[in-house]
Amino acid sequence: MEKSFKNDVEALDALRNKYGELLNEITKVIYGQDEIVTQVLVSLFSRGHVLLIGVPGLAKTLLVTTIAKILGLKYNRIQFTPDLMPSDIIGTEILDKERQFKFIQGPLFSNIILADEINRTPPKTQSALLEAMQERSVTAAGQRFELDSPFFVLATQNPIEQEGTYPLPEAQLDRFMFSVWLDYPKYEDEITIVKNTTSTLQFDLNAVISREEIIYFQDIIRKIPINDNVLNYAVTLAAKTRPGNGMAAEVSNQYLKWGAGPRASQYLVVGAKTHAALHGKYSPDIEDVKAVAPSILRHRIIKNYKAEAENISVEEIINKLL
Repeated sequence: MEKSFKNDVEALDALRNKYGELLNEITKVIYGQDEIVTQVLVSLFSRGHVLLIGVPGLAKTLLVTTIAKILGLKYNRIQFTPDLMPSDIIGTEILDKERQFKFIQGPLFSNIILADEINRTPPKTQSALLEAMQERSVTAAGQRFELDSPFFVLATQNPIEQEGTYPLPEAQLDRFMFSVWLDYPKYEDEITIVKNTTSTLQFDLNAVISREEIIYFQDIIRKIPINDNVLNYAVTLAAKTRPGNGMAAEVSNQYLKWGAGPRASQYLVVGAKTHAALHGKYSPDIEDVKAVAPSILRHRIIKNYKAEAENISVEEIINKLL
């Protein structure tokens, strides 16, 4: 893989072409969600995880299964339920025929994990996933097991039905690079969706990119240079969300209880690099930071009582910050 490109610029051009191919394949099945698909791919190449939030029936699960197919990676879906135990996702020790303890790997040992309805499971099972997301390893029966690279968690959450759910702890939310809101499809797109899904139309999806290529491109993106002014813009943007420190924006002091931590700054920079690379640039600019900022900040800033009372949305606050 390394040898096929003369230099990093050539590798970035290849990544740009790959991204086009990936979009082509995905849009065979998923219509009108281009913005969402782009964010999921930015996150994949940035080594981040994604939380998809939307009402039922917006093809959240279909999106993830489609992406898993065209990435040619090992994929597991875990349906989160109130009775799911950590051992159900990590794996468990059993006694084998020779009466020796043997570890049987759970569904977490995979490249892509679809954590469906992640807020339906109790905190102890959520925290087993948290370790895997952050450390890329799991601890079971006192032993540490490394997870395969790339390791990519896509979690879905339904925002309307809060009956019998366990809200995600802030620490877990912070492990997600992006929190992406899915909206209802546009009318024209819905016509296409209904037409294609209520007929005998079948699409064959091809695996477009290999595991080795993904790892290679993830490394290349880290090497992309970033100008100091863009870096400063990203870090300042995160600092502006923190009420009560000297850098806080007016809107933060007024409406926020809590701001984004340093992880937001890191993701803003890596996300901007990836966004630039996928759109044919060799170095990110401020526009790239702005493109990824809403999905990075959305779940990291916590509104105060005043914002709730005045019905100010997180989106409005982010727009003012930008």
